[in-house]
Amino acid sequence: MAFVDGTVINVGLPAIGASLHANAADLQWIINAYLLPLSTLLLIGGAAGDHFGRTRLLVIGTVAFAFASLACAVAPSLPWLLAARVIQGTSAALLMPNSLAILGVAFPGKDKGRAIGIWAAAGAATAAIGPVLGGWLIDTVGWRSIFLLNIPLAAAAVVLALRFVPNIHRDVKPAPLDIPGAALATVALGALTWGLTIGSGHAGWTGAAIVCSIGGALLVVMFVLVERWRRERAMMPLALFGSATFIGLTLLTLLLYGALGAMSVLVPYLLIEARGYSAMQAGAALLPLAIILAVMSPLMGRLAGRIGPRLPLSIGPLVVAAGFVLMLRIGAEADYWLDALPAIVVIAFGMAGAVAPLTTAVLSSVEEKYTGAASGLNSAVARTAGLIATALLGSVLGAKGSQLMGGFHMAMSICAVASIGAAAAAYFLIRIEK
Repeated sequence: MAFVDGTVINVGLPAIGASLHANAADLQWIINAYLLPLSTLLLIGGAAGDHFGRTRLLVIGTVAFAFASLACAVAPSLPWLLAARVIQGTSAALLMPNSLAILGVAFPGKDKGRAIGIWAAAGAATAAIGPVLGGWLIDTVGWRSIFLLNIPLAAAAVVLALRFVPNIHRDVKPAPLDIPGAALATVALGALTWGLTIGSGHAGWTGAAIVCSIGGALLVVMFVLVERWRRERAMMPLALFGSATFIGLTLLTLLLYGALGAMSVLVPYLLIEARGYSAMQAGAALLPLAIILAVMSPLMGRLAGRIGPRLPLSIGPLVVAAGFVLMLRIGAEADYWLDALPAIVVIAFGMAGAVAPLTTAVLSSVEEKYTGAASGLNSAVARTAGLIATALLGSVLGAKGSQLMGGFHMAMSICAVASIGAAAAAYFLIRIEK
């Protein structure tokens, strides 16, 4: 459900913008209204699972997500839609880290890597179906119908969770939830995102954009200081960063998922706006990415269990970088099969080499009592990367013609550099061999 919502919205942006008279900044906020609470509350969502029971939080988050999706489908205006998207993001912050943390506890040793690989494959499979089905619904029924996709998924997820998954507690005496930390993180990222969105848009770096960006950055520093003061009561225990391995995994996640987030927004948007694709065609354009992830993730999860994550996490991002370089071949008259598809396939194989090993490494790099916090932090960093990347795309989303193509090429070049940085973080900092 969360993966579908993260992908289907990208093919719906042009239709939503036309229906609700949204400009480029509004389109960014349709994505970021979901990513902002998801990024900032994933940490406390994982900790809440340790506190109240992971299956219970998984079910509550799923039900809330379904109701928020219904609110998105009937939204009469842009503010209504943004408010519903905020509730969606908040709900996803409960269900996502707890679903992964349940696997981290339920499967020991090498079985953990295989289980997480299957988890990643299931997410990739639904992400593959979502944009195609969503694009068809947009073309035939309208953009509101894409949010209704979540209703049957939510119902099935709740039934399966209540029937088959025990309500697992990890801490006998869990620490109080870090409400001050969660609030400060939300305000900090909100201010930073607002500033970057204004600065990257048509208005440029006005005084408001600069103040919001600097203020958000200072609040991030304040958040770290508060978490240091709270020690074991923090939703982001700084003890997690005591090893170079965890720092390397965090940097890799930030850079790689930021690049992937930018591509997931820009490729469908470019195909619709510059090449005249329908929503369904644009949704199908990234289908090879999800299919390859679904097929390869379990295999890479098992491989990482045998040889360790360092080598796959060093090579995978380099392959992704090569794919982004191939994206530079896409022009105004580009052919999908000859120009776009090869780049997408290369990026897909590179991501497949990184997704399952990354998740396994994160859960294996911390003490068992920090499993929920670690999974929440890693997911939060991935979503924060997408949040920041989307906030920086204003000039591209607001461009037309040759300017749109030039902005796309610049973005793909930056994504290639970020992917190389992710590979360097893995090679020089990760110390888990097997």
